[in-house]
Amino acid sequence: MTIPAGELLQVARLRIRAAVEPMIGERLPPAVRPPGDDGLFGPASVTWKVHGNSSMMVGGLRALLLQTMHPLAMAAVAEHSNYKEDPWGRLRRTAGFLRTTTFGSTAAAEAAIRSVRKVHERIRGVAPDGRPYAASDPHLLAWIHATEVDSFLTAFRRYGTETVSAAEADRYVAEMAGVARRLGVERPPVTTAELKAVLDGFRPELVVGRQARDAVRFLLLPPVQWSARPAYGVIAASAVTALPGWARSKLHIPPLIGADLLVRPTGFALLRTLDWALAPQDDDRAA
Repeated sequence: MTIPAGELLQVARLRIRAAVEPMIGERLPPAVRPPGDDGLFGPASVTWKVHGNSSMMVGGLRALLLQTMHPLAMAAVAEHSNYKEDPWGRLRRTAGFLRTTTFGSTAAAEAAIRSVRKVHERIRGVAPDGRPYAASDPHLLAWIHATEVDSFLTAFRRYGTETVSAAEADRYVAEMAGVARRLGVERPPVTTAELKAVLDGFRPELVVGRQARDAVRFLLLPPVQWSARPAYGVIAASAVTALPGWARSKLHIPPLIGADLLVRPTGFALLRTLDWALAPQDDDRAA
């Protein structure tokens, strides 16, 4: 008995979705917005272009790797999250926040931002080095914001299906500054040059301690089901090779000589496959 090619493709698509969706949540179509309400950005924005691409998976992991290097930010995660027991919870929540603030209505985006700010107000403590921390600290928020914007833009430039010009990159940074201000960042960068200056300014503060080493090990070798391990391995390698050299060195990730020649095309091919598998289908809309 010959199985039709269409049925084989459908089975493959469903298996890929079953393996990936526990990590990132379901790929949802753009949210319904009231007439005349483009949300915080709108379809003409660079943010829609960047955030609507599967390269965000690589960018998100790259951002998490960078964020571990700030000891106060890392302490907040280590002491106030259960990422080891629920490894994909934080990733799914971040993905949901990005979907809502990017594609949702203005009211939905602002509600999501208020919710995150309330959570931040409750997260405070003392880091292993004795310094107090608070997730609502504008300085720490600036670090988180800068690593995310830089990572999403870097990943899109390496793995996106479209190009982004220097002017568009500046527009993206400026657009994302609006969300950063709403979250409590006092002076977010509005150009790529300012973004680089912010990241460079944080480098003297970065220390990779035990909490960071544990988190990096977990991010690169998480408890992924067997069916998802090859795909996750490619995404992880793509994120690592997209890190700046100084970050890989500080994180004690050995240099991958020549790896980019293999990782980049493999990562691009994987992300296009995920685009196909996770795209809304007629049967999704009817469900």
